[in-house]
Amino acid sequence: MVQAESSPMMHSGGIAALIERLLRLVRWIAAPWLTQLALRFGLATPFFRSGILKWDGFAQINSTAVYLFSDEFKLHLPGGPYAFPAPEVVAFLSGAGEVMLPVFLVLGLGTRFAAFGLLVMTAVIELTVPAAWPLHITWAAMALAIMAWGPGRLSLDNLLARLSGR
Repeated sequence: MVQAESSPMMHSGGIAALIERLLRLVRWIAAPWLTQLALRFGLATPFFRSGILKWDGFAQINSTAVYLFSDEFKLHLPGGPYAFPAPEVVAFLSGAGEVMLPVFLVLGLGTRFAAFGLLVMTAVIELTVPAAWPLHITWAAMALAIMAWGPGRLSLDNLLARLSGR
């Protein structure tokens, strides 16, 4: 009688080895430095794209942005909705933050502070457009992850820390 050869995958040791190899592959693909870089770009992109549309030139906020903060956008707070105070100033600050903070984030310069700024902006946006919370929660999660774990190896913050001996 001939015994059938058993496959290495039929043994629990073979399955465990396969799972371990797959886990190593997943860890290699999701290396912390790459994950942190992807988070920075992922969070920066929607803010930068929105911010760039608010400008007519250097330090010149466009009339559409002012109109949105004057007439369209409202803060949905208890007893509200309420108009934004000083809509020209809010439009300017919003446009400046939506352009500058993503640039800092992508460069990895002052990264945790830039992520915090975008987290605050996300909170205000959520108060303005509460129905879009599924999108806003992803932005908040990315900002919190960047704030918690920093910019990663591929950043100016990391380069400056290494140059200063920290």
